[in-house]
Amino acid sequence: MEYRRIHLPLRIEDIQTLRAGEAVLLSGELYTARDAAHKRLFALLENPQGADLPADWPLPAPCAIYYAGPCPAAPGEVIGPCGPTTSARMDVYTPALLDAGITALIGKGPRSPAVLEALRGRAVYFAVTGGAGVLIARSIKKVEMIAFPELGTEAIRRFTIEDMPAIVACDSMGGNLYERYT
Repeated sequence: MEYRRIHLPLRIEDIQTLRAGEAVLLSGELYTARDAAHKRLFALLENPQGADLPADWPLPAPCAIYYAGPCPAAPGEVIGPCGPTTSARMDVYTPALLDAGITALIGKGPRSPAVLEALRGRAVYFAVTGGAGVLIARSIKKVEMIAFPELGTEAIRRFTIEDMPAIVACDSMGGNLYERYT
């Protein structure tokens, strides 16, 4: 399999060249966020006044979000296994986060029609293999806590990654790898 090297964060020019089914190696920076973090980010988007905002708020635009909650690191490791969680659980929040400048989403599983429509012309969804948390952890070179440390594994972290394998699952033109198999 031949991989295309992609640097995060994605610019709109990059997004428009990616097609569903394409194998990529992702490098650069991304942020982790799972269910609890999404709920908090969504609430902050809805009402930012008076809130205890994360240091990096708003998340830099453009940026990528990886739906993952990493396991603790073993001694001498940067991070423990860090596989994807099911992306559909974040679907209710995704259009608003895309409006805030997210240009790439990374997780596993199909997305809702509302998310597919929200991706059009401005973002892409990458799928990574569930159960491959140890393999994915090898791509993570640096980890920084960004927001909501009290959420434990669901806190927002910034990762610096190198050559994280992924597949373009849903592109900005409406291409959807999952439609081929349903």
